[in-house]
Amino acid sequence: MVIKRDIYYPPADSNRKLHIYIPGNYYQSDERYPVMYMFDGHNLFFDWDATYGKSWGFYNFLESWDKPMILVGMECSHIGDQRLNEYSPYTRHMFGRDLTGMGDQTFQWLIHDIKPMIDREYRTYPQRLATGLGGSSMGGIMTVYGMIRYNSIFSKGAAVSTGVYWNIADFRADLKKSSVEEDTRLYLSWGELESGRAPHGGSPEYDTREAKSVYRLEAELQAKGMRTYHYFQWGGRHCEEDWEKQVPVFMNWLWKEA
Repeated sequence: MVIKRDIYYPPADSNRKLHIYIPGNYYQSDERYPVMYMFDGHNLFFDWDATYGKSWGFYNFLESWDKPMILVGMECSHIGDQRLNEYSPYTRHMFGRDLTGMGDQTFQWLIHDIKPMIDREYRTYPQRLATGLGGSSMGGIMTVYGMIRYNSIFSKGAAVSTGVYWNIADFRADLKKSSVEEDTRLYLSWGELESGRAPHGGSPEYDTREAKSVYRLEAELQAKGMRTYHYFQWGGRHCEEDWEKQVPVFMNWLWKEA
């Protein structure tokens, strides 16, 4: 079951919609569940809600997966470039635009408004070890940022098609100032067709700017004690259809593998 409900988003003085998946037997049991919070919530479950007509297929995945959990999708603004601002932790020029960097305000909303409401109104395990984070593209940037800056709250993250290259200096600066629990898991992925050509005939898996940036960041995250899993998707594009193929990969690694 997916429940849709509005919640006030203070930075923009407007409402945002939450897409909340609860297991099918939720009302027939007293069980508690871990929770994963994901950005671009409208793209997660159903094609008819998705911006480009194709979702991640999370509803069908969770309905057949053998680890019941709650997944909370947070919808962004659909006005102009506002999503880019809401999902950028850093004030900077990127994608030909000057971003105002409201990402940390978005995290304050998640941490102080959304998560307490979910833990209060649904049967959750509120502890850090039962709390995950995820997203793609700008949502992937937010995931990496959140796993570094708010590691005391989130223990598991799926950062899909993040564009580490564009943000690695900021990520590294935040990482130097942050402490990371050794039980933290972060999945990092990028696709062949979204990361540019490797120079001098090199491999897209190792030699593009994005690949080198992922490996560099991964090494520094590991040096801090974080467990990481990088995934290069051959033929991978920057789209929900290809991100859907990664769902079993990162969900099993984050939540099931020892």
